[in-house]
Amino acid sequence: MFGMPGGWELLVVLGIVLLLFGNRLPSVMRSLGQSITEFKKGTKEAEQEPDKIDDQEAKA
Repeated sequence: MFGMPGGWELLVVLGIVLLLFGNRLPSVMRSLGQSITEFKKGTKEAEQEPDKIDDQEAKA
């Protein structure tokens, strides 16, 4: 009964979203980009932390 929306349905939904949130879209995308950047930065730090801990244990 309800399946995946087709091309026209997606186009209509996209049009409605643009009408409702068009003026706020740049700030939303900027916030999304900053969030992704912070997430990547956090994962890099988390990957580097075990190496630092191992180095400290080796020195002790």
